[in-house]
Amino acid sequence: MTDISLRHSDTARAIEPARKAESLGYWSGVGQRLRRDPVTLVCITILILMLLATVFAPLLAPYDPLQGAMVRRLKPPGFRGHWLGTDELGRDMLTRLLYGGRLSWFVGITPVVVATLIGGMLGMTAGYVGGKVNMLIMRTTDVFYAFPSVLLAVAISGALGPGIYNAITALTIVFIPPMIRVSESVTTSVRNLEFVDAARATGAGAFRIMRMHVLPNVLGPIFVYATTLVSVSMILAAGMSFIGLGVKPPEAEWGLMLNTLRSAIYTQPLLATLPGVCIFMTSICFNLTSDGLRTAMDVRN
Repeated sequence: MTDISLRHSDTARAIEPARKAESLGYWSGVGQRLRRDPVTLVCITILILMLLATVFAPLLAPYDPLQGAMVRRLKPPGFRGHWLGTDELGRDMLTRLLYGGRLSWFVGITPVVVATLIGGMLGMTAGYVGGKVNMLIMRTTDVFYAFPSVLLAVAISGALGPGIYNAITALTIVFIPPMIRVSESVTTSVRNLEFVDAARATGAGAFRIMRMHVLPNVLGPIFVYATTLVSVSMILAAGMSFIGLGVKPPEAEWGLMLNTLRSAIYTQPLLATLPGVCIFMTSICFNLTSDGLRTAMDVRN
């Protein structure tokens, strides 16, 4: 038995450096393929610029986002220093869009991050342990698939009441099941590979194997899928604010701004569409970035 254990230990030590070198070469190839993808690079650049603009909104915004004047309500772009005009209460649209992006990004990204942590952990546990644990987690997950994600998010948010944190909670609950399914599927395909068997033969515990060997190999697909969910999350969050279940007035948020500017669609259509354009650009950039990452991570390319 001692000789067999030593041989397995030698095998694990021989495989591990090779696996690390292969992993480094893989990620280097991913970076090279991304650099040759101008669409993905442009989308990433746009997302970074939008994120920086929202983070530094207090420095970039020319006016107070909550201060308005009825005498200058619904003014067109360029009116007396208001580059993008004013909204239905006379507040500067550029300022509102910058501050609105802060809440929109926060409500869009936070549920995905939390769902990735919780769903990824549960999915990895189900995929690696298998058996009754897998059945319990996956059958519980299947219950949530009986309801459309939009209706489930609206129902949960409606039950909890309007508010930004209730909206985040509702979206997190909606995104956990698909994240569990993705991470479980990837983990199941990884758990029986040679380097995992070698680590298991050396006596490494399940937690160490999952942390050191399984997690690095499932992070890529999970991250790609999470990037796709961000665009869905931002659209759902904007929709919930639009129907009064998300951010509440007078806070600036793109979905809420769409709702409050509905009456201006015939008098100032450009103003009414600006929040929608911001939502569309952010969503499409996240989608295209996700597609680019998926293509770059495909070893067949």
